[in-house]
Amino acid sequence: MKILILGGDGYLGWPTAMHLSEKGNDILVVDNFIKKKIESEFGIETLFPVKTLQERVEKWNDLSKNKIEFAIGDLLNYRFLNEVISKFKPDSIIHYAEQPSAPYSMASRERATFTQYNNVIGNLNLLFSIKKNCPNVHLIKLGTLGEYGTPNIDIEEGWIDIKHNGRSDRLLFPKKPGSFYHLSKVHDSANIEFACRIWNLRCTDLNQGVVYGTTTDQINKDFESFCTSYHYDGIFGTIINRFIAQLVTKKDLTVFGNGTQRRGFLNIIDTLKCIEIATLNVPDKGEFRVFNQFTEFSSLNELADLVISAGKELGYDSKKINIKNPRIEMEDHYYNPKNTSLISLGLKPIKLNKKEIIKSIKLVEKYKNNIKDNLFDAKIKWNLNDE
Repeated sequence: MKILILGGDGYLGWPTAMHLSEKGNDILVVDNFIKKKIESEFGIETLFPVKTLQERVEKWNDLSKNKIEFAIGDLLNYRFLNEVISKFKPDSIIHYAEQPSAPYSMASRERATFTQYNNVIGNLNLLFSIKKNCPNVHLIKLGTLGEYGTPNIDIEEGWIDIKHNGRSDRLLFPKKPGSFYHLSKVHDSANIEFACRIWNLRCTDLNQGVVYGTTTDQINKDFESFCTSYHYDGIFGTIINRFIAQLVTKKDLTVFGNGTQRRGFLNIIDTLKCIEIATLNVPDKGEFRVFNQFTEFSSLNELADLVISAGKELGYDSKKINIKNPRIEMEDHYYNPKNTSLISLGLKPIKLNKKEIIKSIKLVEKYKNNIKDNLFDAKIKWNLNDE
């Protein structure tokens, strides 16, 4: 296939490009590097030194039979987007190209506005460009489980059958997002469903859980040349990364609130498998298909306990401490999202266990001198103090 990857410089975008290239597909990656600008704004650096996209692509093309192409540009530039899509004529478009940080979106009015404008309008430009240039393309959109929030009912995969006053209908599952970032993803889903219904486009919306892991088969070919970002900070960092970085620097693991919040997780290798499964199983024209992309769910306390237990085997003695929750969220809640679709299509999940954590700890240890422990702090509060 010819696959266009938007946001191809990112934590998931770059590994996806290598994985699908190695499978024999023609890959074009696009990025505007806005995440690097935000990192600079907050003094954030990824733990591993990551080569520039140009350097990674050049190295990959030296070693691989299938070349990766790249273009630098912004989805907000509709002329650029049309030129890329009309010339490349993709069979599939994988859309990662959005501002991905919930804390950043809650830091101020300006950042909330940027997040919504960048994400929603960029995605809307993409839909119009698809309609104009390649209406048969399969759009694979990376959403988030955070769109749903934590409802007191089972979370279905995107849709729910409703009976009300003696009548029934199939409707989009109600959403209750927890940040302006997650809300932008809800808007994306609504716009894409509309475009599928009205313009007869086709889309797979992947509501993804928190991704962990640092290596894939392709990264392992040459880690220093092909590694992807590892964030442990309060803006882009994921909770597992933060816990491991705190452990390696012999700090206590900070758990927001009482730690009973539950979230979905999956390994980065499973993310690549899910994307590949989606590309190989194309929805019908006019179909807005939703997969909940996670393999297991866990509470924050359970994750902290797992990291502490794994650390003990390597001689660490950190403990967990509960700190005031900077977020406004329900801590004690019901949580039962469904994820049957990808499993039925052949996904065989990697489980998060002590072995996986130990592997990550050993890798982080090699770069522990790069860790800035002042980045652990949750400095952004959900009450949105304006600048």
